[in-house]
Amino acid sequence: MRLRPSPLVIIATLALGVLFLKPVLVTSQTTTPAPLSAYQVGKEKSGFIYLDAPLRAMQNDDFSNPGYLWVQKGQALWSTADGTNGKSCQTCHSAAETSMRGVGARYPAYDPKSGKVIDLEQRINEMRVDMMGAKPYKWESPQLLAMTTYVKLQSRGMPVDVTTTGPAHAAWAAGKTFYDTPRGQLGVSCQMCHVQHAGDQLRSDTLSQGQTNGFPTYRLKWQAVGSVQRRFRGCNAKVRAQPLPFGSQQYVDLELYVASRGQGLPIETPSVRR
Repeated sequence: MRLRPSPLVIIATLALGVLFLKPVLVTSQTTTPAPLSAYQVGKEKSGFIYLDAPLRAMQNDDFSNPGYLWVQKGQALWSTADGTNGKSCQTCHSAAETSMRGVGARYPAYDPKSGKVIDLEQRINEMRVDMMGAKPYKWESPQLLAMTTYVKLQSRGMPVDVTTTGPAHAAWAAGKTFYDTPRGQLGVSCQMCHVQHAGDQLRSDTLSQGQTNGFPTYRLKWQAVGSVQRRFRGCNAKVRAQPLPFGSQQYVDLELYVASRGQGLPIETPSVRR
């Protein structure tokens, strides 16, 4: 049985169409299914492995994958001029299919300008401000999710390839400390669930390794695409810890460490998860 978007997704789609006011035709296709072995590098497993067959099929078919709605909006934004400089992303980078190939696989990454590690969302906003003279998108806004999803899509199938040495190493180490540290009223760390108990059942769900190679991802629970930092905040809330603000350096450092755990796993954006 093929799972289909709920009425809420359809309503959200109509709302996004009104928001962007520009219909876009994106060529969709069914991704040739890869063997499950392609979603595992050593002991590290993508969340794709933990999905049942209908959800795997949904992810692999761009017509059925609800995340592709955000891809379409991202494509529209790519060529839309904004800001005081009258530029669009396309003005400087031309076709995203070539200029953005591999970019999403390398983030989070060290940014010499700010002297810290930043993630892809922050990089997009940095370019909007510096190059376009435009306001940064709000975190988890439809625009930022759409643009991040569209850029990340261009690396689909490529291996995660983040740098954890040199000036990025301190951030990676801080992210590892965050990952291993129990927190909240329940005293649970990320690694307790996603390393010690990966593959175990939690009620009706199977705990995955918490890999991030598919983010931004469409979650059935959210009925929308969301960022990895939304996932981090949700996990913090579940262990009764105070979620950190979007864009906090602790979460960016955590993004880098978690991405490094999945080094070599294929980029799946927009993935589908429960």
